[in-house]
Amino acid sequence: MPLVKYIEADGREVEVDVAAGNTLMQGAVDNMIDSILAECGGACACATCHCYVDEAWVEKTGEASDIEKELLEAVMDQRDNSRLSCQIKVTEEMDGLVVHLPESQY
Repeated sequence: MPLVKYIEADGREVEVDVAAGNTLMQGAVDNMIDSILAECGGACACATCHCYVDEAWVEKTGEASDIEKELLEAVMDQRDNSRLSCQIKVTEEMDGLVVHLPESQY
């Protein structure tokens, strides 16, 4: 299973194994990472699973869909590397992936 590092806004780091095929959001929810609220359960409808993909991993996680981009326009502190973690499916090639969680969800 790929190891994913979630970095909370306060700097606390949580490393968890996320099964390939699961989303980053599901990995966070399964491991009780509170900064991923996931209010819509992964339906790409609320943006409460906003994260920042570490610059070194942006290409591996792919580009946001048009619907995801629209939702990201409503989040606080949007950046070029902002993504909704419910829209990123983990692959074996993502072992070591690092995502930062926004202060607005802390």
